[in-house]
Amino acid sequence: MFRQLIKPRNLRIPTLANRFYSFDPSSQPRIRIGSEAPNFQIDTTKGKIDFHEFIGNDWVVFFSHPADFTPVCTTELGAFAQLEPEFKKLGAKLIGLSTEGVESHNEWIKDIEQYNSTNVNFPIIADENKEVAFKYDMLSEEQFQNINSGLVPTVRSVFVIDPLKKIRAMITYPPSLGRNSAEVLRIVEALQVADNNGVVTPIDWTTGKDVIIPPTVSDEAAKEKFGDFTKHFDYLRTLKLK
Repeated sequence: MFRQLIKPRNLRIPTLANRFYSFDPSSQPRIRIGSEAPNFQIDTTKGKIDFHEFIGNDWVVFFSHPADFTPVCTTELGAFAQLEPEFKKLGAKLIGLSTEGVESHNEWIKDIEQYNSTNVNFPIIADENKEVAFKYDMLSEEQFQNINSGLVPTVRSVFVIDPLKKIRAMITYPPSLGRNSAEVLRIVEALQVADNNGVVTPIDWTTGKDVIIPPTVSDEAAKEKFGDFTKHFDYLRTLKLK
């Protein structure tokens, strides 16, 4: 399947000196909701970064791609680039990753911008050593078993990280399935609404729709905090935020 996704002109084997050798499964960080996002220092299309410094006091959407010059990824990066102003309104930064080098990324960006009629302004990580792919478990079982080989495509991972450097949401897609960029934007907005208002959001929630009062909040406390609300069941109470 990966042979169909990757153009032969970009198939490069990293040198032994560039390989990352700490791929012991027992040392792999356990990424969970609420765990700290593993830090790393690495080259990107916007220069070298320290990931925690890059996050700063913002939200971050961190997403990986199987390889450069792949068809689905070209559409995805373009879609994220087009939505970047909306993410910025939420105080969220975008950053991508592929297990190829900066030079390859920069050439690929030309295709992305041409196909999607947009500019890619966010950085793309050059994870040639696959260190970040390992730390964030961005590999299928087959690719993990072959991590010490040449070009190893990652799965399509998405991590939403808050200003405290905590993982708040994760989505993993197979290489054959393109993501929904609008859903990722919805996730960031819904998390912020929940944090800022002490509520939770129901299925398919979007701005302006009713939210849910957590069951841990009593009716009396909910009335004092929110005013009027609709009580469907003891455990399901909804309201429209003002």
